Amino acid sequence: MRTGSEPVTARSALRMRLWLSVWGLAWAVFGTVAFSLAGRFGWAMACGVLSLVVAVDLTMILRHIRQGPHYQPGRQIPPYRPPDHGRP
Repeated sequence: MRTGSEPVTARSALRMRLWLSVWGLAWAVFGTVAFSLAGRFGWAMACGVLSLVVAVDLTMILRHIRQGPHYQPGRQIPPYRPPDHGRP
């Protein structure tokens, strides 16, 4: 059931994002090394920029995980209730 408050009460699967970022970082670093060894410096630079973006995203994900249950709720924290805007 949609309540219209989903952007306010949305939660992110931070652990899944963490592992997907680690996976993406590994492939981006591998691509950077492989393309630079193959002499494709344009592609190596693109993979290097991508690995930098993924590393920044990874640090933000770790920061949100470390901030505690407000950003990464566990099973013991109940879901947010939709805000009541005076509706009957």
